[in-house]
Amino acid sequence: MADAPWAEIREKFQAALALSRVELHKNPEKEPYKSKYSARALLEEVKALLGPAPEDEDERPQGDDSLGAGDHALGLPAELVEAEGPVAQGAVRRAVIEFHLGVNHIDTEELSAGEEHLVKCLRLLRKYRLSHDCVSLYIQAQNNLGILWSEREEIETAQAYLESSEALYNQYMKEIGSPPLDPTEHFLPEEEKLAEQERSKRFEKVYTHNLYYLAQVYQHLEMFEKAAHYCHSTLKRQLEHNAYHPMEWAINAATLSQFYINKQCFMEARHCLSAANVIFGQTGKIRTTEDSKFRSTEAEGDVPELYHQRKGEIARCWIKYCLTLMQNAQLSMQDNIGELDLDKQSELRALRKKELDEEESVRKKAVQFGTGELCDAISAVEEKVSYLRPSDFEEARELFLMGQHYVFEAKEFFQIDGYVTDHIEVVQDHSALFKVLAFFETDMERRCKMHKRRIAMLEPLIVDLNPQYYLLVNRQIQFEVAHAYYDMMDLKIAIADKLRDPDSHIVKKINSLNKSALKYYQLFLDSLRDPNKVFPEHIGEDVLRPAMLAKFRVARLYGKIITADPKKELENLATSLEHYKFIVDYCEKHPEAAQEIEVELELSKEMVSLLPTKMERFRTKMSLT
Repeated sequence: MADAPWAEIREKFQAALALSRVELHKNPEKEPYKSKYSARALLEEVKALLGPAPEDEDERPQGDDSLGAGDHALGLPAELVEAEGPVAQGAVRRAVIEFHLGVNHIDTEELSAGEEHLVKCLRLLRKYRLSHDCVSLYIQAQNNLGILWSEREEIETAQAYLESSEALYNQYMKEIGSPPLDPTEHFLPEEEKLAEQERSKRFEKVYTHNLYYLAQVYQHLEMFEKAAHYCHSTLKRQLEHNAYHPMEWAINAATLSQFYINKQCFMEARHCLSAANVIFGQTGKIRTTEDSKFRSTEAEGDVPELYHQRKGEIARCWIKYCLTLMQNAQLSMQDNIGELDLDKQSELRALRKKELDEEESVRKKAVQFGTGELCDAISAVEEKVSYLRPSDFEEARELFLMGQHYVFEAKEFFQIDGYVTDHIEVVQDHSALFKVLAFFETDMERRCKMHKRRIAMLEPLIVDLNPQYYLLVNRQIQFEVAHAYYDMMDLKIAIADKLRDPDSHIVKKINSLNKSALKYYQLFLDSLRDPNKVFPEHIGEDVLRPAMLAKFRVARLYGKIITADPKKELENLATSLEHYKFIVDYCEKHPEAAQEIEVELELSKEMVSLLPTKMERFRTKMSLT
């Protein structure tokens, strides 16, 4: 390096950095990596000008054969050795070049070469990794190796590198704490070095990336609690340091809400979704440090479509929030036949008071995003929707209307043409919102109308879908439509029971609903048959419970048909018995099936025992008349 002018080395390095930042779509179409290859050539020139590294001249030190994640992966802290003197400074500068060569090769999809350069970077810095001059570079090299191994689906290796970075950051902040040198500063003259504030900003950004990658690794390893914690920390830090793209941040916050929903932490879920709404509203309005990075990865024409897609995805997360909160309340308050239990309703109201107290004392502070105006804006969204489980119709209706608002918003993007599966899932969620709202409704006629709305939105889908390509979805909808008709029939029977003398119109309506329910349950059961139209001897685990429920409900439906023809009634009872008997026989042959339908199996056994006697009495009565 003594023979090479330092100014020439610095100039080549800065030129290489500038070329590395050129956006791919600005290169010729047939040479997308042209600027990357030009940057690589300059970096190789700088490397040659710097001269050989100590490990190239001599044998590699003992114990340095590891990939670089060794010490921290084993929980051993680093020792502070400052990178002082010409040998140490030379090693650090070579490490900077190896790092950039590593990233360059990864960017051009040459992963093995990229790994080699990054590992060389770690070896050169190993001794100095806790020092003010090297800690940021060492963490960045390990972060990149973590991403590389993650892409290879070697998740444990990725985890070792990323946890090593986290441990080194924590040790540095605890023992030293001052903002460390940014890697680019090793090739800057003294007067151009970064201010302390800028160094701190860049180092904190490196650590935020480390947490972001760790969140993904823990998700892959199905360590969901840990993944959620790291995701939340990442989002919080991105806001604190104004280092985020609004659209990306919002979708990550909305995704995190789904974890809290599954944990029944509805206050935390609401906060994530409210924050997602507020930050998503900044798209294109508030410039952050990540905006230019985002624009470089998306072609200009793609952004409007991506914007609407992300808006639809956030809307779907809100739908799940409203639906799950209502369903959770229903489960808490229903009796063993699915109707409202007043004692359980009182218990839920008492529990809600406890949840309110917890919110004020602990939980709200633990999850809160943003400060000042941003915090106020998020709170304003939160105030529009409750996180407490609804205990009556009015509260449930508010959640329903919110969920329905987001259904319409999601359907604006997820239309049947182009997004068949997504569109159907949104419609199914809409149907489910009506279904759970009906639980809270006390007026039986109005409940009927809610189920009628469900049928109106689901039936057309069956006509539109090709069962050859959408067999599973078809089955789901057939079963759901059948159940909606089944519920309507039960409600009409309950209304008729309250009348002294039900007229022929209501009888006709009950039979019509019965017939429609039977039609769709039969369509569902027929879809399980093989190409020769034979019903399977062994029903697959994924459809076992719905198949058994369909058989049970078909049996019950035949028993509920109202007819003045004794012969027809006897036929209906025989068909009903046949289906009850199928359930009992199947569970005897396949004992594991009994666990799926314990209540229905007991009732089926009872009916198999009672129906023959009833039918015999009916035959005797018929012979006498």
